[in-house]
Amino acid sequence: MSSMALQACKVCATLGSTQVLHDIDLELPAGRWISVVGPNGAGKSTLLKVLAQLLPHSGEVLLLGQDAARMPRRQRAQQLAWLGQHEASADDLLVYDVAMLGRLPHQSWLVGPTSRDHEAVQQALRATQAWDWRARALGQLSAGERQRVLLARALAVQAQVLLMDEPLANLDPPHQADWLALVHSLVASGKTVVSVLHEVSMALQADEMVILCEGRVQHQGRCADVSTQRALERVFDNRICVHSLLGQPVVLLKK
Repeated sequence: MSSMALQACKVCATLGSTQVLHDIDLELPAGRWISVVGPNGAGKSTLLKVLAQLLPHSGEVLLLGQDAARMPRRQRAQQLAWLGQHEASADDLLVYDVAMLGRLPHQSWLVGPTSRDHEAVQQALRATQAWDWRARALGQLSAGERQRVLLARALAVQAQVLLMDEPLANLDPPHQADWLALVHSLVASGKTVVSVLHEVSMALQADEMVILCEGRVQHQGRCADVSTQRALERVFDNRICVHSLLGQPVVLLKK
């Protein structure tokens, strides 16, 4: 298996008539948590969608060493799971059935879920503390509860690489902490997590950080490195500052 989970070479992407990504070169190592940050309009979500092959682009994207665009869709869907912003799902679907959708890449045509599928769904729903709602309709849940169910759907894939765009949306602080613990658990088991986050202090808990601005990579490095923290301050026009508190980097707003 490749030591790189994802690689991008000279990747460009255009939305409408506007070029959003400009010659992106990236190497995202396997078995790590990489956070993607930057100001509004930097191209963060577009980059994640390009890596997931959800948007047309030029240049090359490799998934676990293979050309992602040329991989069979089923194979790619088994190896890469996606959690996007404002994910749509029918409100009348039961929570359990929503999570089971994550198992579709592993199921044969016209064959029902296997015991392995049911085990994966139960594990995912328990990991997101959504198991108790398994018989409820998705439309009966709050926005934060719904987000946890959609996260369970992504986890149920049991993919090697997980891409998450604003996964903390609608989650209260305790459940944000639960998400953080879950990500650390996934990485400890050898998975790769790439997440776009607006919560910069949370993003600094990752192993590595990719900093975007105006569709270009401004910096990539370890979150613990001073050079990464200074680059983060610069991309936000030095209106934030990164300090160490109890050995952890935290972000403060400048007056």
